[in-house]
Amino acid sequence: MRELDKFVVYTARLKKELPKEAFKPAPGRLFGGLAYVCVVITCFLTIGLFNFHPLLNFVFSIIIGASFAALGFLGHEILHGTVIRRAWLRDLLGAIAFWPLSTGPKLWRKWHNLTHHVHTQHQDNDPDAWPTLEKISKMKFIRWVYRLPLPVRSLFSFASLTIQFTAHSLKMFLVYIKEFNPKKQPSVWAQAVLPWMSWFGLLYVMGFEKWLFAFLLPLLIANFIVMAYISTNHRLNPLVPINDPLANSLTVTVPKWVDVLHFNFSYHTEHHLFPGMSSKYYPLVKEHIKRIWPNRYHEMPLSRALKALWLTPRTYFESAHFVDPHSNKSYGSLGNGLDPKNIKPLWGDKNDTYDTNTIRKTPPDRLF
Repeated sequence: MRELDKFVVYTARLKKELPKEAFKPAPGRLFGGLAYVCVVITCFLTIGLFNFHPLLNFVFSIIIGASFAALGFLGHEILHGTVIRRAWLRDLLGAIAFWPLSTGPKLWRKWHNLTHHVHTQHQDNDPDAWPTLEKISKMKFIRWVYRLPLPVRSLFSFASLTIQFTAHSLKMFLVYIKEFNPKKQPSVWAQAVLPWMSWFGLLYVMGFEKWLFAFLLPLLIANFIVMAYISTNHRLNPLVPINDPLANSLTVTVPKWVDVLHFNFSYHTEHHLFPGMSSKYYPLVKEHIKRIWPNRYHEMPLSRALKALWLTPRTYFESAHFVDPHSNKSYGSLGNGLDPKNIKPLWGDKNDTYDTNTIRKTPPDRLF
């Protein structure tokens, strides 16, 4: 692995190249959010008031799910303070944007802003980092899962993208609720419970069949869209002891119209360098990064990143590599031998196994 630099090394250099307006709030982004809210309400009313064929209702589900995901991307931007700086209004608008995904603003800022961004890809401190082989070896059920062939695990992993954001958000609530000041805990609870109350209230009003198309299927679709990005943000990058965004983050590329619809969420390395900057300026940041550090910057089409995730295991081995406990093959991470255009193991075969205590090759009977 190359020598790492703290993110301030990059930001200090890049700030000299960027205009001052890039560091100001961009409240105009709210018009996009308003458009999505109008689309969702219109689709809700259409499903609720008319008895269309299920196939047509499924089309509405796709539209609602895509809108839910886009609102989540906007909520992410709002809660970083890049749209509105006033705290109470920032949290209110962030709560509205994240309402479909049922994630409260206080939890999100604690989990995402104050922990994930500070400790990105740190194997112990980042709540979103994938586990190491050593950690996996201590979890009985997960050890059983990792004995399955990689294609089977990949199939279930990609299918689980439809619930991963919701499930991880609930897990983060259980992890962090105790860390909030006791006086603030009731508001954190309220922000977690009220969205679900409203969605189950919608079930009571609509009935199950229409609720299925108005909320449940859209939630699964939104989870998949959001996690298609989030799963590629860091999961192909190495674990690192120093928060170096050019080593631990990946920017994916999508068609320009998709970037418009998704508030430039694809520019993830840029976001980790300047989380307090509106994503409308990230294309400019990208230009300067590629000019100054062309050999350090990681980007690839979203489809290629997802394919690389399918073809490689998610168990870290010595931080910079991935190991498949089923086939005993090791793969590089970005910057450490992974070629997304030609995925192949760096070393290992069915006669090699890895001792999680010494992290070295050992006889086959030592494999967990």
